[in-house]
Amino acid sequence: MASFRGFFCAIYLLQVMFIASLKTVNSQAFGKKHTKEYCAMYDICGERSDGKVLNCPYGSEAVKPDELFSAKIQSLCPSISGNVCCTETQFDTLRTQVQQAIPFLVGCPACLRNFLNLFCELSCSPNQSIFINVTSTSEVNGNLTVDGIDYYITDNFGEGLFNSCKDVKFGTMNTRAMEFIGAGAKSFKEWFAFIGQKAPPGFPGSPYSINFKSSISKPNGMDPMNVSVYSCADTSLGCSCGDCPLSPACSNIDPPSPSKEDTCTLKFGPLKVRCIELSVTILYIVLISAFLAWSFSHRTRERRIPSSSVEPLLNVLHDEIDSVKGIEIVSQVPDGIQQPAVQKYMSNFFRFALLLLLRIHVKFFQV
Repeated sequence: MASFRGFFCAIYLLQVMFIASLKTVNSQAFGKKHTKEYCAMYDICGERSDGKVLNCPYGSEAVKPDELFSAKIQSLCPSISGNVCCTETQFDTLRTQVQQAIPFLVGCPACLRNFLNLFCELSCSPNQSIFINVTSTSEVNGNLTVDGIDYYITDNFGEGLFNSCKDVKFGTMNTRAMEFIGAGAKSFKEWFAFIGQKAPPGFPGSPYSINFKSSISKPNGMDPMNVSVYSCADTSLGCSCGDCPLSPACSNIDPPSPSKEDTCTLKFGPLKVRCIELSVTILYIVLISAFLAWSFSHRTRERRIPSSSVEPLLNVLHDEIDSVKGIEIVSQVPDGIQQPAVQKYMSNFFRFALLLLLRIHVKFFQV
């Protein structure tokens, strides 16, 4: 009898040990292990109807990428080096998704850097399991995929990210970028709530729900993500004053000094005139007077010139023109109409020039 009891006790202990080992394996397989250099979700196990890929919910050791893949990661996520928790396909998916937000944030490098760090750490950080916990899964084509996660982030990073982006303008529309990428969020918690929503098929956003948290109820080896956050006033990644009006560099800009009033003024009874205005007026009057005086003197001089002084030359030219066959000069002014002085002067000048040319033609070219 005692031997049977011992046998059953041994069987019971083996069952307990087997079940415990299964729980341990299952716990590690579904990302329940939280330690450095360990992934909470690695590789892609499914795809939604709209083409968005879904991560595998299985935990694994962080993987060392080759040099080319490492360089690609550094180009987008300079804060991540060494081992990673993403495949090249996962990284390409990350880059494609964040590129949708880059046009809205590119005006402020600090904001863009913080925003990229948020998703770089989520997707590829080698310590992913420390701040990522897979909370739900779904079956897609017979494979388990990630359907929801908890993403632990410190309030310091959340506030720094939001403050660096809240005033960034979308250049083409001169509207706050937060209206487009955060639904007009007024705090980092509102922004995270919007980002973490599971997007319906065909809509931009995450293919699984992301529950952003700042505190951990049960430590169990987890620690909120807290990478360096950059201020929009940072000189190395600074933004313009339009995108970061609270920057000390912008608040210290002195307002333009008011223009100094002209101290030179003259009074003519109730009328007060500045010297520059009076000088311009006098100069204008002098120029007009000089022009009128010149016109009057020129007209008077023309009237005093006797017509007999030009008649001998005109007669000579007329005599020579008569020898040219088929060439006549006909006056265009009807009889009885008096030409203006200036027009008469110009008419006589051109007639004289034409007669002179005809004389040269008769002398040198007529056979």
